[in-house]
Amino acid sequence: MIASNRAALRRLSRIAMGVGLAAVLAGCGGGFGNFFQGGERSQEATAEMHAQERERLPGSGQDGTIWDLFTNVDPPSTTVEVNRYIWNAALEVLDFLPVQTVDPFSGVIVTGFGTPPGGGRAYRAAVLVNDPALDARSLNVALMTQGGPASRETVRAVEDAILTRARQLRIRDRGM
Repeated sequence: MIASNRAALRRLSRIAMGVGLAAVLAGCGGGFGNFFQGGERSQEATAEMHAQERERLPGSGQDGTIWDLFTNVDPPSTTVEVNRYIWNAALEVLDFLPVQTVDPFSGVIVTGFGTPPGGGRAYRAAVLVNDPALDARSLNVALMTQGGPASRETVRAVEDAILTRARQLRIRDRGM
């Protein structure tokens, strides 16, 4: 009984290896044809193959190879991973400011001028959440008053309030 299970397991592993090898060779686009036929590829053929690979651009409609799975061809400015707790906390803490622009894909919140509750000075904010970590480095806040930039202490207080609220939201979600 045990011997038959081992034999079946060996057959299954050979089949899996054969399928994997076939997938790898198919993904190479036939580039190993000359190698398996015993011939060598000329320098011209190699240069032409490299030129064709360089012409392949993402979204051009051309088929890629299996190796394209292991490359990051997206430009780094396409999307930014945003920490959802910091994002929601920033919207909650700055809810007294009228929102002008919100882009969760790039992590940017821009507001118009507004006065905080109990305050007399109007502020305008620009917030950038640029990392998925719940960390102070993931948050950049810029505050402006109608007279110019806000003080460092005010900016620090707003950042601290956003990060504190983000931690509270995370704790609430995890049921801690």
